[in-house]
Amino acid sequence: METTSLIFALLLIAGLLLWPRHGVLAHWRAVRRDRDRVRREDALKHILKCEVNGQPPTITGVTGALRINADAAAELLRDMEQRRLVTHTAGRLALLPAGRELALHVVRAHRLWERYLADETSVDEAQWHKLAEHKEHALTPQEASALEARLGHPLTDPHGDTIPWPDGELEADAGAPLYIAPTNAILVITHIEDEPPAVYRQILALGLRPAQRICVTAKQDDCIRVWADGRELTLAPILANNIAVQPLPGVTPGDLFEEESLADLQVGEEAQMLALGASCRGAERRRLFDLGFVPGTWLEVEMPSPAGDPVAYRVRGTVIALRHEQAKHIRIGRRRPVKSITVS
Repeated sequence: METTSLIFALLLIAGLLLWPRHGVLAHWRAVRRDRDRVRREDALKHILKCEVNGQPPTITGVTGALRINADAAAELLRDMEQRRLVTHTAGRLALLPAGRELALHVVRAHRLWERYLADETSVDEAQWHKLAEHKEHALTPQEASALEARLGHPLTDPHGDTIPWPDGELEADAGAPLYIAPTNAILVITHIEDEPPAVYRQILALGLRPAQRICVTAKQDDCIRVWADGRELTLAPILANNIAVQPLPGVTPGDLFEEESLADLQVGEEAQMLALGASCRGAERRRLFDLGFVPGTWLEVEMPSPAGDPVAYRVRGTVIALRHEQAKHIRIGRRRPVKSITVS
């Protein structure tokens, strides 16, 4: 009897281990296949970004980007060569057509998913990149195109990077590091690097976002000072090196320094709206646009609430109440007194 029970137990264990589709061994093999696929796609994405930015892709670069050891990287690249995804000659890697197509899709899926998280969800900004890194390997090209249509065919992701077309090319990173930008020049942020996460969180906490206009006011070896959204910020070099900027012609430092937010407007004044702040995103940004807060519109303080917050503003003949934090997103330019109306 004991022998029969032992045999039954061994058969049960063997079944659990070796069951073709649902056994432990089958599950382990599936997990390993997924891991290898993700590594291939991550390596292709790294090589593509190196190529478009004029940096020679190497096995050392792949090792660092994927955080694997040299032996694992060499085995991975041999597998990718056998799959006709890359070539590896004289220590230099190059994408083959199939590898380039797959790499472009992964980048496209990643940036579309980040755009979705920014525009359609309340997920914290610091989590967008991590979540998109998982989703980029799950979206099919058809699903990516459907997501793009749902989002209204956006041109850039929340970090300022261009979203490539399905059969297009990946554009090189725009701009140069903020740390080497000249003083007293008006700049626009073109990209904020989201790795390492700790540095990215510090940049977000300062209120800096892509498409934001800034001016470098002072530079020292240990810090750089910039003017942004009506205040001066101090950045460590590691933060400034993770922010890419381009010159913004036609705007002077005086123009930028005179900008204020709608929250600074006083009763009896009206001002012309310049733009919505870059940190205003998603549903809140769409709501403000829908309410009439668009560049060029004249805005007037109608009356504050008894507690001072919210405040009622007149926008194109309509009175709308905004909280102080919402009004801070709305950048205004020149002010003027409200015209008095004489009743005859």
